[in-house]
Amino acid sequence: MPPSLGASDLVPAQALPAPAAVSSWEELRHQVAQRLMAANAEQVYRHKAPAVLLAVPVFQVELHGDGRIKRIELLRAPRQAKDTIEIARRALHRAAPFGDVQRLAKPWIFTETFLFDEDRRFKPRSLD
Repeated sequence: MPPSLGASDLVPAQALPAPAAVSSWEELRHQVAQRLMAANAEQVYRHKAPAVLLAVPVFQVELHGDGRIKRIELLRAPRQAKDTIEIARRALHRAAPFGDVQRLAKPWIFTETFLFDEDRRFKPRSLD
């Protein structure tokens, strides 16, 4: 079982600027990906994803109206490198909040896929 999240694990090492309100799902997906990259700079890669990936966990994230995370559900677990699940969960928490989503139709739920390389660094699929 992965270790539980402590308060220090949920706060980014470097504070992110306040997220902008979003008016479309495309804007939200872009803002989520950008915040994931910024909040987890030491754990991401910026080049094209390698042909062979170590792990590809997929999550469904439900938000409160202000963009805070309400719930994270694992939709697809990797067969190997199970620790990448917790790495991705922590990355989502560090990147949140994701911006006011109240202009979007409910439910405020999106899916995020993490592409992990052999060094356990990731990139959100929406950026590849």
